[in-house]
Amino acid sequence: MAVTSSSVRPGISGAFGWRVLNALQLLFTVLWTGALLGPALLLLVLCGGRRRWPLRMASRIWAPGLLAGAGVRLDLEGFDAIDFSKPHIVVANHQSMIDVCVLYRALPVPLRFVLKQELAHVPLIGWYARAMGMVFIEREAARKAARRLHAAHDLFAAGDSLCAFPEGTRSRDGRVGAFKGGVFKLAIESGVPILPVAIEGSGRVLPASGFSVRPGCIRLRAGDPISTDGLQVSDRNLLARRCHDAVIALLDQALPGSAPAGH
Repeated sequence: MAVTSSSVRPGISGAFGWRVLNALQLLFTVLWTGALLGPALLLLVLCGGRRRWPLRMASRIWAPGLLAGAGVRLDLEGFDAIDFSKPHIVVANHQSMIDVCVLYRALPVPLRFVLKQELAHVPLIGWYARAMGMVFIEREAARKAARRLHAAHDLFAAGDSLCAFPEGTRSRDGRVGAFKGGVFKLAIESGVPILPVAIEGSGRVLPASGFSVRPGCIRLRAGDPISTDGLQVSDRNLLARRCHDAVIALLDQALPGSAPAGH
């Protein structure tokens, strides 16, 4: 999310130096995002409303730029074994705002995200997300969320994948909260496999509280896809727990010898 750690001058140190650096990082993030919005939306028009290439701009230009600027290195494992020619619902733990950027960079296919309704009203971000066909849900309104998730069936029919953070919020302590059942109901109804992904380290790079970026390594581990064949909608909570356990197991692999990542 901005300038690299190597660009910090020796004279800038301590809490004040980090505040200055983070202010520059925030400015860079806004300017970089704004600079790419226009071309992305223009490309959307030129492509006749087809979103695949504008979405590729996010994965190939926007996300790499922000991660490089933040001094972030990605350590990826397990993604080469996944057949991304088929649609998946990617479910991941959620520690930081940077998780969206990290997943854009890690996955080799255009992604849509399930996002909180509040983000639809954020300048630039909300505009882009709506144009790209992201799925917005209201966390407190279960019925409305179910209806909006149902619209994602069209994405799968087109061969596209969807990404969700089923905890519903960012973790403050690194532990993985319970997974909510909505996206798993969608997976069962659509017959789409679920790809569990563990993200480790993003909470240290950009904590959930505030905008305070620190350079570092973020590890992503992809597990084996979990089939929804033969499951009924009534099995959605069981499926949610299975995926929750899979993500925790992947986190434990990323941090051998550490305390369990779940509650």
